[in-house]
Amino acid sequence: MFSYLRPAITLTLGFTVLTGLAYPLAMTGVAQTLFPAAANGSFIEKDGAVIGSALIGQSFTNPGYLQPRPSASNYGATPSGASNLGPTNAALIASVAERRAAYTAENGAEAPIDAVTASASGLDPDISPENARAQAARIASARKADPAAVQALIDTQIKAPLLGLYGEPTVNVLQTNLALDAAFPVAP
Repeated sequence: MFSYLRPAITLTLGFTVLTGLAYPLAMTGVAQTLFPAAANGSFIEKDGAVIGSALIGQSFTNPGYLQPRPSASNYGATPSGASNLGPTNAALIASVAERRAAYTAENGAEAPIDAVTASASGLDPDISPENARAQAARIASARKADPAAVQALIDTQIKAPLLGLYGEPTVNVLQTNLALDAAFPVAP
């Protein structure tokens, strides 16, 4: 019987060390070497303090800032996730209609789909260029800045799809808001 158990125990221990220790350490080393910022959470600092991550969305409600996609989890990383409401659910339809009306009233523009629907995780840090551009007039008004200059700044923040093929162009909300603060400071 021990002749059957010995190889099983040896293989279990060997694969545990290989897949539970060696492989994760090797991948951590590769990630730290090739992509150190992403491997460490893509934290964004301002005045020496971490104010967020380029990978996790957060709420901005001030009219002088670019506003993110809605979040079903109120931008909480621990309870992240979608509302799980189906496309014909009355509560979802009412919520989208309410968000669409609020967006149009705030921005004076038709709401793009990403402005009224939450992402699957509820933590999407990016919005579409159309959504960002539609908010430019409101931001310029709140910051007492030239709308064309705010629009131009937003256009500089557009990230192209990976390799020009994968995904859609996006605008990172936190990074754009930091750029807006630098270019058009809000008077205290």
